[in-house]
Amino acid sequence: MSVNSASTNYRLGHIETARAEFESAYPNFNGDVLANLRTREYGRLDEQDHVYLDYTGGSLYSVSQLQHHMTLLASGVYGNPHSSNPSSMAATQLDEAARAYVMHFFNASPDEYMLIFTSNASGALKLVGESYPFAPGGQYVLTFDNHNSVNGIREFARARGARVTYAPVIPPDLRIDANRLRELLDSIDPSANNLFAFPAQSNFSGVQHDLSWIAKAQAKGWDVLLDAAAFAPTNRLDLSRHQPDFVSLSFYKIFGYPTGIGALIARKSAVAKLRRPWFAGGTITVASVQGDGYYLEDDEAAFEDGTIDYLNLPAIEIGLRHIEQIGIDSIHNRVTALTDWLLRHLLDLRHSSGQPLVRIYGPTESVQRGGTISLNLYDADGRLIDYELVEAQANAINISLRTGCFCNPGASELALGITKEHLEGCFKDEARMTYEQFITAMSAKIDGAVGAIRVSVGLATTFDDVYRFMGFMERFIS
Repeated sequence: MSVNSASTNYRLGHIETARAEFESAYPNFNGDVLANLRTREYGRLDEQDHVYLDYTGGSLYSVSQLQHHMTLLASGVYGNPHSSNPSSMAATQLDEAARAYVMHFFNASPDEYMLIFTSNASGALKLVGESYPFAPGGQYVLTFDNHNSVNGIREFARARGARVTYAPVIPPDLRIDANRLRELLDSIDPSANNLFAFPAQSNFSGVQHDLSWIAKAQAKGWDVLLDAAAFAPTNRLDLSRHQPDFVSLSFYKIFGYPTGIGALIARKSAVAKLRRPWFAGGTITVASVQGDGYYLEDDEAAFEDGTIDYLNLPAIEIGLRHIEQIGIDSIHNRVTALTDWLLRHLLDLRHSSGQPLVRIYGPTESVQRGGTISLNLYDADGRLIDYELVEAQANAINISLRTGCFCNPGASELALGITKEHLEGCFKDEARMTYEQFITAMSAKIDGAVGAIRVSVGLATTFDDVYRFMGFMERFIS
């Protein structure tokens, strides 16, 4: 059945009627403009009858992005930037233009910030973790709601004697416990180096945490790391307004192509504190074997290990220009409208027994939340419907969603009611535990879900996509 088939008719009513009601309720959605964009740039979705609802996993690239990049590569000669020959200088010019455009896009002043290209957001976070001057007396405070790449920094902090503390988030909305976080931020030893990390938007629940915590923490003496990977694709991040010390990004999350490039946007004053544990090609001015020494570059080059991805970096500027042409505010408005509609109608789904079909983890309203929705399904007797079964059935009709814990164990543990006592014994042995073994172990201890279903909307999602997804959800009503 085609996504746009006029015969589609779920409990929501005929698709044409449902679409008209949606567009009346959300006049900022501007469906005609999106339909033209979808046909022109993302037509393969409808040609393949595909509903893509995994934008938090990765955005989709447009046809014009590929065309512009391939034309650029086909018309030039570009060599390794670490030289002054013509091909090297041509690549350098394009790569520095991409660097400048990223700074422009996020309104980051070059007087205050520098941009370091990395392999992805995780690479940016690792760079901070391995280089930050953690030491006894210092602290690493982070929220329960964080991607595993932010959680991983705790290992660097602990290895150097810094204290690691998690600030809780409170179910059911999974927002930061403001009182507890204030207590933790007040516990600072100003003579030490202290780092506070949190996500602008949760990749588990879609919660958008209050960016005013950045200035509040900095006023007390903290350096602040903001993970913007899930936030930046559908929200305006203005670094002249909110000024964290470190910001991590993955560009494929924003516009799909290329993968394998991320960035750390860092305040120069914070970068001055970083001490790299090694050096590599491209990061030094000079190194010697017999002299047993080296000197690092004094700018972003000191942190860009080896040869940068110089042929793909121009595609970053192409992708950001594509987003600017669509309008990040327009993307935000459309995502908010689709998310609000989905939340309201998912909560309306009930079995004949009156039992709700859906349990949503996180906010059930669209205020201060993004287009990521995590949920589980329950049968008429209140028993969990296996999320892997749901995913398999979605796969069979070409709906792309995601299941699991989404590399965010803190938020998922709190949402699903998994306690510290439940986890005892899981991390005591040296033997490796697989994800499947972990699920089996947890399933024997708790009466409920160990993972969830995640759907996420993005720049090319239409009403017809979410309407078809709701039709799929209705299959599980009894």
